[in-house]
Amino acid sequence: MSKQVSLTTQNRLIICGLILSTFLIVAIAIFAIFNIQKKLNEGYQNFGQIVSRALAIECGELISKVPQNRLNATLKSHADTIVQAHSDIVFIEFRDKNGKILYIAGSKLKSDTNKKNTNIIVSSPMQTDNNINAGSVTVGLSGNIISQISSTTRASLLFVFTVAWVVFAFVILINTYLITRELRILLNGVNKISTGEFGYKIKDKDVSSEVKELFNAFNDMSNRLHLYEEQNIEQLTLERNKLEAVLMSIANGVVVCDNNDNVILINNHAHKLLELDENQMMNTKIQDYIDTEGNYCFKDKIEEFKDTPIQEMENKPLEFNIQVDKRVIKSIISPMFTRNKDYLGYIIVLIDMTKEAEMDAMRSTFISNVSHELRTPVTVLRTYIDTLYNYGNEFDYDTQKEFIGTINQEIIRLNGMVNDILDFSRMEANADMEKSLNSIYEVVDNCVNQVQALTKEHNLEIHVSKEEDIPEFLFNYDGIERALTNLLSNAIKYSPDNGEIKVALKKDGNNALITVSDQGCGIAPEHQKKIFDRFYRVENNIHTIKGTGLGLHLVKQTIEKYHNGRVFVQSEPGKGSTFGIVLPLTNVYNEVKNAV
Repeated sequence: MSKQVSLTTQNRLIICGLILSTFLIVAIAIFAIFNIQKKLNEGYQNFGQIVSRALAIECGELISKVPQNRLNATLKSHADTIVQAHSDIVFIEFRDKNGKILYIAGSKLKSDTNKKNTNIIVSSPMQTDNNINAGSVTVGLSGNIISQISSTTRASLLFVFTVAWVVFAFVILINTYLITRELRILLNGVNKISTGEFGYKIKDKDVSSEVKELFNAFNDMSNRLHLYEEQNIEQLTLERNKLEAVLMSIANGVVVCDNNDNVILINNHAHKLLELDENQMMNTKIQDYIDTEGNYCFKDKIEEFKDTPIQEMENKPLEFNIQVDKRVIKSIISPMFTRNKDYLGYIIVLIDMTKEAEMDAMRSTFISNVSHELRTPVTVLRTYIDTLYNYGNEFDYDTQKEFIGTINQEIIRLNGMVNDILDFSRMEANADMEKSLNSIYEVVDNCVNQVQALTKEHNLEIHVSKEEDIPEFLFNYDGIERALTNLLSNAIKYSPDNGEIKVALKKDGNNALITVSDQGCGIAPEHQKKIFDRFYRVENNIHTIKGTGLGLHLVKQTIEKYHNGRVFVQSEPGKGSTFGIVLPLTNVYNEVKNAV
């Protein structure tokens, strides 16, 4: 298909000017040629008239002087001489006063033929000296001279006017080229500025003064833009780097896509969550991402996002979960706009919900465990109480004592679970623990005494060692007591029968250190990192004892959150475990001093 060429207004004006000038020059040329031809014809007519009059006068004198018998010969000689001497004279005809032809010069042509080939025929009367009419002289002129002059004149004029038209058109074209050249130079400069090449200068050589002023103004503008760019590019770069730094340091993953679904920015956390190498997804479509199971996890959701009205997505972003290498990632897609509300694309925020998902699973397990744990003592209590109530009189004293002992143990167990749940709820609500000056020795002795009944069931011995240089300091008595009791209860649960449990209290620098060591099955290293997490339980062929999974978490919260201390565990499978509590003494001295 041929390209359609459209004429600009400037080109139309140039063409119209050339056409108008052409018509004007042609009209002037025709008018000049017509007038010159007219003047030449008039002059030639006068020339013929002069020739005929001169011959008439001359022949009139001859007739009066020459005898009649020699008249014709004289006229013939004279006329032939004139005709031969002047090529433009076709014929000369002499007539007497009665109109009779005396002689016709130009004997090679007949008179009628001569008349047909003549251009001008002029007649003049012949008179003698006495003014007597002697006849007439007719001269026929061919007009060859006037034709040659006319042809030469027309050719000269046409040449002159053609040269003038060519020069005029050439001047217009040259002027147009010079003007458009200057405009092209200016357009090139504007294009340079539009592409960000500030400081570009236009050379003003060989241009008109008006255009030179325009070029100077352009160069001044370009220089000002260059200075402005130099002054602001550092600030703009700084702001851009700040924005990128903020996006890159956000704890959540961020993926920015344009309206063609191409990834234009992705931060470090998103690389980590999606398990991508650096810049692996840049300038690729987000729909092409494949998770660890080979699924296009974003494809359907992006289509759903596009099929939903933008206003709805702006008010309620699209949320969904994906799974990458056992990670649960919450994805939120939101549209992205400029300040003028022009749609640019969308942002995908990635939030690692793995721990939350694990916590949800742990909560479900916790509820199930708590329900089971609570149901067991309640069932035992109900059974034993019902038996004693209905058949108590039939049992001897020892049997009744055994039943009551079992009921007491289950009540203690139930009370411990309820206390754990209450403590957990209180700590989750960030309730305060009031502190007072207390003796850590008293706490250790009370806790050991409380678990003595449990040690007798398994024939266990508790050995306590205490250093005597630990002063009283500020701590929450009930909190530390429950924490230490929890550690002792766990040591009793996991210790083999006829075993030994060691409790040690000593001063470690500015800290009070309490350790509880057992001879149980021990804890594997991979479980030691999570043993203090809430709801976490070690369930395997060794650890089969049920519980809520809150005990050690409450110990950690009590010691670290409320007493600025530290808990730790040292264990090796098959060789027992040692749990420790570190309580700082330095801070409590300062608190007592400030209180005083």
